[in-house]
Amino acid sequence: MTFELQHTDKGSDARTGLITTAHGQIKTPIFMPVGTCGSVKGVHFSELREQVKAQIILGNTYHLYLRPGLEVLRAAGGLHGFNGWERPILTDSGGFQVFSLTGIRKLREEGCEFRSHIDGSKHIFTPENVMDTERVIGADIMMALDECPPGQSDYAYAKRSLAMTQRWLDRCIRRFDETEPLYGYQQNLFPIVQGCTFKDLRREAAKFVADKGAEGNAIGGLAVGEPTEVMYEMIEVVNEILPKDKPRYLMGVGTPQNILEAIERGVDMFDCVMPTRNGRNAMLFTYEGTMNMRNKKWEMDFSPIDSDGCDTDRIYTKAYLHHLFKAQELLAMQIASIHNLAFYLRLVGDARQHIEQGDFVQWKASVVDRLGQRI
Repeated sequence: MTFELQHTDKGSDARTGLITTAHGQIKTPIFMPVGTCGSVKGVHFSELREQVKAQIILGNTYHLYLRPGLEVLRAAGGLHGFNGWERPILTDSGGFQVFSLTGIRKLREEGCEFRSHIDGSKHIFTPENVMDTERVIGADIMMALDECPPGQSDYAYAKRSLAMTQRWLDRCIRRFDETEPLYGYQQNLFPIVQGCTFKDLRREAAKFVADKGAEGNAIGGLAVGEPTEVMYEMIEVVNEILPKDKPRYLMGVGTPQNILEAIERGVDMFDCVMPTRNGRNAMLFTYEGTMNMRNKKWEMDFSPIDSDGCDTDRIYTKAYLHHLFKAQELLAMQIASIHNLAFYLRLVGDARQHIEQGDFVQWKASVVDRLGQRI
């Protein structure tokens, strides 16, 4: 994998770049739709390609490990062969999902023991077997196993957690280096910077990760309950240390405002379930703010969902989408998901254009406040 830094904004740390992987190129900054079980909920791959214009999608190691399972994925030639997505794929390590299983998991130095949410069967994730699992899945970008501590963790817990995450990273790297890709193309391992909301721990973590010389680096453990200003501060602290010639991935973030603020602070890659999850619950993101499509105000509005959006936005009206949600038609969730994903990709694409033009800060200031208001 290569990363070419192409443009830097004059008034901020925003930048554009080009990531080249075995399955194609990714123009940054980029938003990556989340395909938890090997699919982006409610959206065909043809729509992801042609309307959303997704350049890379995510798969979830925890969910894919449990179902369909490694035997099926290996026989299919990895996730690319299984689901037919020919563009790049990133897999998380499953750590966040495992650590969210409060009450049915046990954390220890070896790894994390947990029970399946599907059938209650017992499993363990270790740095070594997670690397093996991600080899079988075959993603272009693999994430290291880490602990994602609660957002309000105290300093002592955060320090212990970070120390274990760092020991796990060393084990991940050793296993990654000992193994070969299974399907004839290169895979790349990204470490994850943790440290909660403590500046000294974040600096220590960023330095530890930067010294590994990985092809890219991730920032984890944010947008988990801390105030947004604290999140932005932690991004700044970390990005002062992470190498500028490698892509930076902010995991699980977030709202359109969050994304623009993070781009301004030098982040290149994003993912979040918000566009599809909120879309399934009738919330649409637009440049003018958010719309609740169940509200009666849309009942007689026959204007397009978004006249500047994708084909789906221009085909269907607000009144029709309101009707579909009121009637509980599945098409409502599909239309809203396509719209939101296309808007997120449009947002980062517009950010890229304004960075290239040198007026990103001014453009961001003109749109960021509107993005969060309710229409």
